[in-house]
Parts: sequence; C-alpha cells; structure tokens
Amino acid sequence: MKLSKLLTNVKPIACKGDVDIEIKGVNIDSRKIENGHLFIAMKGTQVDGHKFISKAIELGAVAILLEDMPEVLDDKVTYVQVASTEEDAGKVATMFYGDPSHKLKLVGVTGTNGKTTVSQLLAQWATLLGHKAAVMGTIGNGLLGQVKEAKNTTGSAVEVQESLADFVEKGADFASIEVSSHGLVQHRVEALKFKAAIFTNLSRDHLDYHETMEKYAEAKKRFFIDLAPELQILNADDPIGAAWLNELPSGIAVSCRPDFQPTSKQWLYTTQIRFTHEGAVIDVASSWGNGTLHSPLIGAFNVSNLLLATAVLLALGYSFDDLIRTVSQLKGVNGRMELIKKAGKPTVIVDYAHTPDALEKALNAAREHCKGKLWCIFGCGGDRDAGKRPLMAKAAEQFADLVIVTQDNPRTEDPNKIEADILTGFSRMEDVGVIPDREEAIKFTIENAVENDVIVIAGKGHENYQIIGDKTLHFSDQEVAEAYLTKK
Repeated sequence: MKLSKLLTNVKPIACKGDVDIEIKGVNIDSRKIENGHLFIAMKGTQVDGHKFISKAIELGAVAILLEDMPEVLDDKVTYVQVASTEEDAGKVATMFYGDPSHKLKLVGVTGTNGKTTVSQLLAQWATLLGHKAAVMGTIGNGLLGQVKEAKNTTGSAVEVQESLADFVEKGADFASIEVSSHGLVQHRVEALKFKAAIFTNLSRDHLDYHETMEKYAEAKKRFFIDLAPELQILNADDPIGAAWLNELPSGIAVSCRPDFQPTSKQWLYTTQIRFTHEGAVIDVASSWGNGTLHSPLIGAFNVSNLLLATAVLLALGYSFDDLIRTVSQLKGVNGRMELIKKAGKPTVIVDYAHTPDALEKALNAAREHCKGKLWCIFGCGGDRDAGKRPLMAKAAEQFADLVIVTQDNPRTEDPNKIEADILTGFSRMEDVGVIPDREEAIKFTIENAVENDVIVIAGKGHENYQIIGDKTLHFSDQEVAEAYLTKK
C-alpha cells in the first residue's frame, strides 16, 4: 500500500521524500522492521523510538513517521513529521490493515475488575448464538479457545489493528476486547469502531501510572466520551458508573439491586438472586422484558459481570429467550474464581484478584460457598503501586478468617520490602502467617485446612509463571493446588 494512502487521516507537519512509495509493513518496534516497512517512532513512557530510527533504516525501513525531524536525513527514506505519533499510529495502522473493526461486531470492556470475565463471557455467548468470536485481553488474543499470550491487556495501536485483522481473516464476525486505562490514555484504541462499550467498576489500581483516582477515572471516561461507541452499558451500582450515566443520555444502566429505580431509556436489574453450590439463579427485570438466568459462575460480583454481558447482547438485538436458553452453557474463566474440588479436601478457588477491591469481592464470593474457615493466600507484585499493599492486607484480614502472606511476582523489587509493606496493613497478626515461597504457602494451607474450609489463592489467576528478579519461572497456582489436593 502506498504511503500516501496510509496518511489519509493524518495531518503531517512536514514531509521529506517520496510519499508514493510502497509500504509492506508498519511497526513501532525497530527490532521487527523488515525491507519496505514504515517505522513509527513513538515517544513511550520508558523508551523514545526516535533513538532507533537509524537502526530501523539499517533493517530496511523506507519511511519514518516521527515527531522530531533528524538533522541529517537519508535521501532513500521518506520522513513524515506529525504532532503526535502516539495519536497517529492507530490511524496509519487502521488503513494498512483494512479497517478491521468495521468488519466486526466489536465490544470493548473497561473498568478495574471484571474486564476479562465480561469479555470472555461475551465471546462464549456470541459463539453459542451462532457467531465466530474472538477475544483480546489479559489472557491473550485470538479466536475463542485459540488465544495466544499477549504482553499487555491492550496492545499497541499497531498490534491491536494487526490482531483484529487476523480475527477477520480467520472468519470472526464478533470480538470482545479489554480496554485498559493505559490503552485509552495512549490512544491505542482511538481508531476503532466500537458497537458497544462496557464499564464494570472503578477501584484503586495503576496509581503508579495515573497518580490519582481522578486521573484514572478520566482515562476510563474517554472510552465513552471521546471514542463515541454506539452503545454505552454501565454498572449503575458503582458510584462512578452512576455519575457517568447522568452525563450519558443514551447510557444503559445495569444493577444488581432489587430496589433499583431506572431513570435511563434502557436498563436491566435483578429482582432476586439465589446462590447455589453450582452458581446463582438470577431473576431479571429489564426494558427488554423479564426472565430468569441460571448462572454457572460463583460469587455476587460475577452476577454483575453476567448482567453487563446480558445487557450488551440485548442492546445488540439478541432475544431474551435465546439468552435464557443458552446462559447455563457458559463456563467460568481460567483463573477467575476458578473452583478446584476434591472429595474429602478443602475447596480451592484460584482468582486473579490483585487489588483491594477485587480481593474483597473474591473473599465475599467465596464466603457464600464456605461452611468452615475461609483462608486467603496472597502477595503483591513488585515494581507496581506500593500504596495498595497495606490495603490488600486490610481486605484479607477483614473478609478471611486466616491469611497467609506470600510472594506474587516480586520482579526486580526486594521481596522483603513488599512483604513489609503488606504487613503494615494488618491490625492483628495472630491470624496471619508469612510463608514467602508460594508453593510452600499453598502446601501448608491445603495440609492445614479441613474439608468444609475454602482457600482463596489470589493474585495470579491464569498466570502460569512467577517473575523473580530478571527470571521468569514456571509456576501455576492451579497445578500446585491440584498436586497437594490429590497427594495421599
């Protein structure tokens, strides 16, 4: 494709060289450049792509999209100067990959917790309703059941377009994607056409990046205001969601409260919830009619996740009868309130909860299924928001009976420092144990818990690795729990 075509929606400040040259690939990573590629020099939070322009040219780049023109130019290369490569990367990639979001029924999910579950449920449900569905997010990208691991929840603007184009090529007609606050601030999803945007909730996370809760909320809000999705579905039980609904005349309100009083044009709420060992029976009232959903998911917050998915599909035109008929076939998501049960042993629940709010929700959900003691095993990631560590401890102490503090992904941070930060949040240490080795922590808990007890192993969920220093080691909470639950 000619460079001039790629620049259709871009307003260059200056161009040096031939804009009619043929472009064979687009990349923001200089290491992936091949002959005939366009290199986009991004000014990232840690690395400035402008430093790698000469490397990209060495590898075969024939054009550079940049913000700062070099003093010395290569006469075989075309230079296109723009005000912000971050904002324009998506526009260029959209053209190169044939605008794939317009060829999909694309639903985006944002919020602190629940993004993965809601997006996975939507993809599963769409499949049951006859679609070929794909997902993009924390667990990975790809057609449902064929995901490949991804580095970030929301990839770069180029990676996102490339993935969507791959979905279309493989026959997908529906995609549900997680939209992170980083992705929104850094314009990674700017050029996408969303059929629907979903807001799950907002609680403390990523303040090492956003600095304040206000900035974090504003980042999420961009999805509903600046990106102009056709449908806006928001959790009205969250104070932020409720506030935004007042600003969004077409917003669709979703609530788990039987006393909810809808004020929006379209809405959905529960009139009654009955929790069982298999999940929940949920009576629903909505602007599309009433019905009962038999949910296979554990916990009250998963009722909220399921209702958000239900509201989206109803708003997209699917019948309530079809949703009621198929809902029981949905499956829980790997590492999201994942149940591991063995006869005569304590019940283990593996969950990704790595924020205070998510941990509180996971423990409250587990309590509904617990007849004995509720145990909590957790740690906190290194090189991440240290302020939430004592808050995680407070949540564990308040909502579990017994707590074991262990390592999560310490990364390059001193594990002892992380542990010390966590311990400041406990008010009583008599019900708290510290076992730094994560496998030992799981082993100890399973060996000391009894049949009616429930053990929540929080923080890693679907992750099958631990990052310690500069090493990534294989580690799966599920595998370790299975091993000790089946040990004679």
